[in-house]
Amino acid sequence: MLHVSDHALVRFLERAGGLDVEAIRKHISMSLQKAAKSAEQLGQANYSVMADGVSYIVKAGTVTTVLYDDPALDRRRGR
Repeated sequence: MLHVSDHALVRFLERAGGLDVEAIRKHISMSLQKAAKSAEQLGQANYSVMADGVSYIVKAGTVTTVLYDDPALDRRRGR
């Protein structure tokens, strides 16, 4: 299963909201499994995946951060 870092989890909570931390971690990991397998087959350890209106940044098999695809939607930038 794809590992999701604490940093990525915090960014997801900060930018998209959420309650059950472990359920969110599992959701992210499971939703990126197809992309992770494809990247692995191509020999890529660092990549980004755009899904569900956000970009997931993966480094060495770990989701390291989560960003909105559209910066205008980033709540922190909109303040």
